[in-house]
Amino acid sequence: MIQITRSFKNVSSSILFPSLKRSSFIQQPKSIFLTSSSTRSFHYSSIQQIVKPFLLADIGEGITECEITQWFVEPGATVAEFDKICEVQSDKASVEISSRFAGKILKLHYDVNDIAKVGAPLVDIDAVDEDETEVDKVPEVVTLSKQDDSPSSSDNMFKSQVGVLATPAVRKLAKEKGVDIAKLKGSGKEGRILKEDIFASLTEKAIHPEPNPQTTPLTMIQKAMFKSMTKSLEIPQLGYGDEIEMNATKQYRASLNKHIMAHSALYPFPKITYMPIFIKCLSMALTHYPIMNAQLTHDNDVQTARLTYRPQHHIGIAMDTKDGLIVPNIKNVQDKSIFDIASEIHRLTELASKSAIGIEDLKGGTITISNIGTIGGTYANPVIISSELAIVALGRIQKVPRFDENDRIIAKEVMPISWSADHRIIDGATIARFGNYWKQLIENPALLASELR
Repeated sequence: MIQITRSFKNVSSSILFPSLKRSSFIQQPKSIFLTSSSTRSFHYSSIQQIVKPFLLADIGEGITECEITQWFVEPGATVAEFDKICEVQSDKASVEISSRFAGKILKLHYDVNDIAKVGAPLVDIDAVDEDETEVDKVPEVVTLSKQDDSPSSSDNMFKSQVGVLATPAVRKLAKEKGVDIAKLKGSGKEGRILKEDIFASLTEKAIHPEPNPQTTPLTMIQKAMFKSMTKSLEIPQLGYGDEIEMNATKQYRASLNKHIMAHSALYPFPKITYMPIFIKCLSMALTHYPIMNAQLTHDNDVQTARLTYRPQHHIGIAMDTKDGLIVPNIKNVQDKSIFDIASEIHRLTELASKSAIGIEDLKGGTITISNIGTIGGTYANPVIISSELAIVALGRIQKVPRFDENDRIIAKEVMPISWSADHRIIDGATIARFGNYWKQLIENPALLASELR
């Protein structure tokens, strides 16, 4: 049996229902027993205008401030409850903030790109305060003493709300928003669930979504990658794969790190990876094949197409960060030593860990290296950035068997590589010759000195 008890101001009623109805929540009772005082008195108050500051709610994970990235309203605009107010960006997520009130926007407390503090006003709203009826103001406690044998989803949510203190208006809002109030901790008197608790729950879901399928806006980095890769896929891409033996390079790197350890005060890093060597060798190869560093411009018309040969080697390095993929570039590699390049990589890595890579480090790249081998895998199909003509992906270095000049099996350190080139300009022979020259420099580090001028 289900017993629903409601208490109203000057009103009390007790209604017994014999069973649940799956489709509509409660079956119409065969008999209804009312107490002698079963009369209801309703009181409605007038609609008033109240200026309400709309505060930036706590969005979790210790976040105390957010950047205002977009306003959807302006002073003088009229908003309804749940209309979008603004979009904010923290160091963890981008969230759209919706209005909790209906009314007229009086003031925006921040401009776009300003930093808003959690708990501080975002906007002032001349809100329509339509007082709830006495029925809405009085908490409703639902008790359940019998379960249906095969309940529907609506029944399940109803049954999960046993003993929850909330007004009918709050229950209605929770139902409209798909929020199970039994799972909320009420902030009202004696644990009463308030409308603010419903809105806070919705904000929390935006930051920490449940593992159910959902729709979320793209982050700023994802939006940038979406635009860049969509444009890149207009390019016919030529793939080329090869392998590089790393034994000699391994010894060369060990010698460099021995020097760094002996002169640690001169360098901001304790040792270097292979990447500075790869980047310097790539710059030397570009000197012999300048077309690989060129840029193609056109208006989708072959008559307007032009190649710009760029003397500066701004070599991009793809970085996997907590915010997503970014590709900063090292400027003027042709003028830098391996140690200079290592210092730049160290600087960019430190900035990336703080989500502080600047726009100057992200623009102007001429060719890119992506090191997927640090994560895993061998070969890849890297996608060209539209302002460049080639990109190379480095696979994981592995020890594999190889034959020497006497047909004896020996162990070799081998790194697989995968090239993609703009096939509108770069043909197979060009990418193969360029790739072979770069490979030759890596496999024979002694040749690096022969390139000095």
